[in-house]
Amino acid sequence: MTNSKEIKALLSFPKDIVIISHRNPDGDAIGSSLGLKQYLLRHNHAVKVIVPSDYPDNLSWMPDVDRILVFDNEPDEVKEAILKADIVFCLDFNALDRIDKVGDIVAAQKKAFVAMIDHHLEPEHFADYMLSDTSASSTCELVFDFIAHVLEDQSTIDKIIGECLFTGILTDTGSFKYSTSAKLFRIVAELLEVGVNDYLLQDLIFNSLTEKQLRLLGHALYNRMEVIEEYHTAIIALTKDDYVKFDIQRGDTEGIVNFLLKMPKIKMAAFITEQPKIVKLSLRSKGDFSVQKIASKYFKGGGHKNASGGYSFQSLSAVIDKFKNAMKENKEALLTTSLS
Repeated sequence: MTNSKEIKALLSFPKDIVIISHRNPDGDAIGSSLGLKQYLLRHNHAVKVIVPSDYPDNLSWMPDVDRILVFDNEPDEVKEAILKADIVFCLDFNALDRIDKVGDIVAAQKKAFVAMIDHHLEPEHFADYMLSDTSASSTCELVFDFIAHVLEDQSTIDKIIGECLFTGILTDTGSFKYSTSAKLFRIVAELLEVGVNDYLLQDLIFNSLTEKQLRLLGHALYNRMEVIEEYHTAIIALTKDDYVKFDIQRGDTEGIVNFLLKMPKIKMAAFITEQPKIVKLSLRSKGDFSVQKIASKYFKGGGHKNASGGYSFQSLSAVIDKFKNAMKENKEALLTTSLS
């Protein structure tokens, strides 16, 4: 495994670099990728950012976001960029199956140096260099560490890079509601000092809902929410018909699951969606209760202790029943978990 000095030397002169993040990229995926790209461009590297599927509209203001290569739309260009690369940075994922078919291309690329920067549990050891810290709030926090401490070049982090990194920190912590630390707030202070406008970014990221998205939110909360007080759990399940009725597109359901945790006695929230060929689950929790364990044990998924996801090829009703059985099996942990 390459050490810090070796990767610092590797980046000391221009390279062809690709930065890859996961399917259905969120603020941390896009923020960390574009933040690292902006840093590398300032050191004369040739850099391309790649994601398997498109990014949400509320991130469309970010620098160079329109230059991101989306595998679903441009598979040949993505393959060419990866096979040409000297260095491949893998950000905000810890296993190649998280990037679908793009992972096969990375695995087949034998000449490139592969670096992974990530904060998820149980990383696979596929990279030549790993910066993995599950205690970090976000991959953006780790990219800051990578630039400031591994490469010893914090002075290069300017307002543009800072806005990218702040975006991932803001979204992965739910506006500083979880996964925070004294270290994180020191980093945030550094970003504000280089000119990041936190109020503006909050507005750009969180105040961009369309009328359709607000009506969908109302429907989900009024017609599709089930509260199970016995288990301190709430569920929202959307059907295929809901997807047709509201013309639900990528990003339209972002954040709906978090509304369930606004109820003071709810410790676990599940957002379950019936897709054309698969049922997906987005799980959230408060305090000590780990939805990561629920996702990995029952739904072939994973993530973080308080924010995880999974999937199933069963019917929507079967998945809901399976989730409720998981609740029963974990009743004691749910009832005794601390919210502090």
